Amino acid sequence: MIGGFSVVLALLAQVMLVNRVALPGGGAPDLVLLAVIGIALTRGAAPGAVLGFCTGLLVDVMPPTAHLVGQYAFVLALVGYVAGRGAGGPVTTVVLCVLMAPLLAAAVGGLISDPRVTMATLTEQVPVTIVYTLLVSPIVIWLTTRGRQARFST
Repeated sequence: MIGGFSVVLALLAQVMLVNRVALPGGGAPDLVLLAVIGIALTRGAAPGAVLGFCTGLLVDVMPPTAHLVGQYAFVLALVGYVAGRGAGGPVTTVVLCVLMAPLLAAAVGGLISDPRVTMATLTEQVPVTIVYTLLVSPIVIWLTTRGRQARFST
């Protein structure tokens, strides 16, 4: 329940606020990705993969969408699984997942001949997005894991 609320809140913040702010470099942090990672860290691999898949489907149908339905469901399911495994500790897992997600999305886009996946996208936009996502990751991960920890401590 808390996980679903966190994801919906992150998705709304992403679409209504973050995507509308013009940041230097043309990228934006991915709050939805971070919410999935944070929840998967506290719940485990299988729940993380299921939450990632459901979240990805929600992202796939949320306007404005310009890709095939299921593309981000696959990516976020894999990220949720990897984050839920948590190998190497939370910091290493967050960095690995933040690096893995846009590269995996670009790879899937390339496999399905997505015209938005170009060498310029990979060399200019993806690194900026990764940096912005890593910069806000401590806050978002703390907020998503805090809700889960507070629920168990009472």
